[in-house]
Amino acid sequence: MAGRPVDHQRRADLLDAVVDYTVEHGFSDLSWRPVAAALGVSATTLVHHFGAKEQMLEAILGRLRERIFEATGDALGGQPHLATAARTVWTQTSSPQREPEFRLFFAVYGRALQAPQQFTDFLEHVVADWMRALTDAQGPDTDPATAARTATLVIATIRGLLLDLLATGDRDRVQDAAESFLATLEHPARPAGDAAPR
Repeated sequence: MAGRPVDHQRRADLLDAVVDYTVEHGFSDLSWRPVAAALGVSATTLVHHFGAKEQMLEAILGRLRERIFEATGDALGGQPHLATAARTVWTQTSSPQREPEFRLFFAVYGRALQAPQQFTDFLEHVVADWMRALTDAQGPDTDPATAARTATLVIATIRGLLLDLLATGDRDRVQDAAESFLATLEHPARPAGDAAPR
């Protein structure tokens, strides 16, 4: 006898609620019963909508990644300029309101690196999504190798600054460093031998 079909809207609503719970309570001790109790549903309901616990974890990671990417993507407004894109990403991701999400994000990142076979989808997207967005922001005329190298540096720098901010809480120092980095994108250094305009 076939089980009852999954209500996809109900699943989407439950998933957002589960992600909110995970952001607040952390990732390491996630289990059916506490989550179900917090959401006011049965553990059976969660199993019906998400399957095994590993499948629920994958769904949580995917939705968290989507939330973070959507928040910055919406703010970009399709502006094809790297400096504007990078500043928007930094402003959005370093907001105190997003701190709990990024604490979870980095906790997940660390766990995914220790068990890559379990978190294949997360690892496939965690850099690639941003590479595409930041490469596109450099415009179609940018040399692909240069665009990829620059996008890599932007991702690595912003994530490093975020880790520092979350670890130390020293917002003034980290913001000062971020401004210094963002200025290099707004006013890129000229190649050696290029004279300044007169």
